[in-house]
Amino acid sequence: MNTAAIPSNEFVRFAKFFFEELKPRGKWLTPFNIISIPVILAGLVILYFRFTLGLGAVTNLSQQYPFGFWIGFDVMTGVALAGGAYVLCFVVYVLRIEKYHSVLKVTILNGLLAYVFYSGALVLDLGRPWHIINPIIGNSFGYNSVLFLVAWHFLLYTGALFLEFSPTIAAWAHWEKLRKLLTSLTLGTVIVGITLSMLHQSGIGAMFLMAKPKIHPLWYSEYIPLLYFVSSIFGGLAMVIFEGTISSNVFSNLIGPKTHRSHDDILLGLGKGAAITMFVYYFFLAFIFMHGEKWKLINGSWGYWYLVEVIGFVLIPCFMFAYGVRNRNFGVIRVAAIMTVLGVILNRQNVCLIAYNWYVPNKYYPSWQEIIVTLMVVFVEVWVFRWVVTRMSVFSKE
Repeated sequence: MNTAAIPSNEFVRFAKFFFEELKPRGKWLTPFNIISIPVILAGLVILYFRFTLGLGAVTNLSQQYPFGFWIGFDVMTGVALAGGAYVLCFVVYVLRIEKYHSVLKVTILNGLLAYVFYSGALVLDLGRPWHIINPIIGNSFGYNSVLFLVAWHFLLYTGALFLEFSPTIAAWAHWEKLRKLLTSLTLGTVIVGITLSMLHQSGIGAMFLMAKPKIHPLWYSEYIPLLYFVSSIFGGLAMVIFEGTISSNVFSNLIGPKTHRSHDDILLGLGKGAAITMFVYYFFLAFIFMHGEKWKLINGSWGYWYLVEVIGFVLIPCFMFAYGVRNRNFGVIRVAAIMTVLGVILNRQNVCLIAYNWYVPNKYYPSWQEIIVTLMVVFVEVWVFRWVVTRMSVFSKE
């Protein structure tokens, strides 16, 4: 027997299997496809002009506003809402609370796709995308810069998420020996991933410590790294509730009866965790506000806008989560999750866009091309997510 032929035979088998899996399944004329396909095609056309004519042809970026909608929404917000992956990994693998195991794989998949696609969005926003390697190797930034730290956290955590999800990929490809090997690495990978993500979430906030003169005093604080870390916990949990609600309806045929029965119990646990962390976050905000003596800043348009964020999208959802968990009102929990996700989005936009250069008369507003490309990124991520969950064992415990 020619042992050298085995790898080639295995490669041929997998290639045939993979191309067979690429064939579409189900109906094509669905509402999501009808909406998303034109947006994706329009986004690709816009990206052609972006890379041939430069950022100025399709964006409203300037020297005063280096962070645009692609970074402010895709990267800053997307990374925060992907925090559910490291939170649930900590709950399942460290605290050993097994009831969340049924939603762990899909949460890790969402986190992995978020980091992959949002890192792609970061490349779109760079004037010279080929220089993206500079912060990773410390060139022009130095090894003591926050950007160097964030870049490595981002890179390593994306790799950790891939390793955490890799046993599912190996099982799908029928690589049983590789699946067992990868499964044995799960615990160590999870511990590394949790550590990296905690540092990464706070590191993104630390980048804004250098922009004190540019950020409105109501949003600037030396505790921004801590606030970004805590908000990524309840933001990630709220996103798990939001995505889980959609997935349980759209992919109900892929979810086993045991997971269906435990769905309400999982929802209550996630809501309780979100309520607790939101209360802690609100306590930090109140402490920072009073310690900084910012009362005089409230009387004005910026102060009213700050109260909309803090009360409307932090305090009220916090009480809604607590009420929903106490009274087993799942509708209230789901509405609170949506409000929380919107609150995290609003907070990140306030820090890096809206309240950034707040005194400048010519404010930045994203162009329609920037919005179309952002929608394209989100839609392509949903397409990849749908392809994966309909072919791999994501919604069931192996």
